[in-house]
Amino acid sequence: MNATDHTPADLLRSAFAADPGRPLVTFYDDATGERVELSVATFANWVAKTANLLQGELSAAPGDRVALLLPAHWQTAVWLLACSSVGVIADMAGDPSAANVVVSGPDDLEAARACRGERVALALRPLGGRFPQTPAGFVDYAVEVPGQGDRFAPFAPVDPEKPALIVAGAEYSAAEVVERAASDAGALGLSGPGARLLSGLPYDTWEGLSAGLFAPLTVGGSVVLCRNLPMKDEGVVARRIESERVSVVRR
Repeated sequence: MNATDHTPADLLRSAFAADPGRPLVTFYDDATGERVELSVATFANWVAKTANLLQGELSAAPGDRVALLLPAHWQTAVWLLACSSVGVIADMAGDPSAANVVVSGPDDLEAARACRGERVALALRPLGGRFPQTPAGFVDYAVEVPGQGDRFAPFAPVDPEKPALIVAGAEYSAAEVVERAASDAGALGLSGPGARLLSGLPYDTWEGLSAGLFAPLTVGGSVVLCRNLPMKDEGVVARRIESERVSVVRR
């Protein structure tokens, strides 16, 4: 984390400048057997493409609200950083009827239809796969995002003091997200580059978002994000800690 890092998007830019080839997000879904590892460079490319989609085709502007009806998933992490890049408010599990844009996983499509603005559907299939058939009333993220630009520049500067995140009913500015995440990193014992945190927490609380993305990002570390982690199977957890060289666990 640098002194000039005032937003989560700034943290990603600093991580890219420091070491674009290192792992940033390693994702497991223990219900499907999926494992995906994204380097800083690969993750940043997804973020740039998603931010271009959000700002361009979805016409989102600073101050707009984007309801994210998504689980803890690597694509959710991408959307969180894309929202920060554009300057819109990422509203985790937010009310679609109050949002300018809704981004929904396959389990929440019916609720997402309450949004009167743009609707984006994520299949959350391995390797970022698309829906066999695009849900009616939505655009398929996996279809739309590949053709977006690999570099992103916001139409308007992002104000770090403006609202950037809503989770569990609490609202945070971009600067507050960075400050709280940096404080959490210290409390969790994330000691800097090379620190690797395994999180089995959902993304519906600040604790889950911080452990599962923001705190490791502030120290140049990385996250092993586990969905459907078998909490009671200590053997699975222990083997993953060893194989992924995890230094901190939150579950």
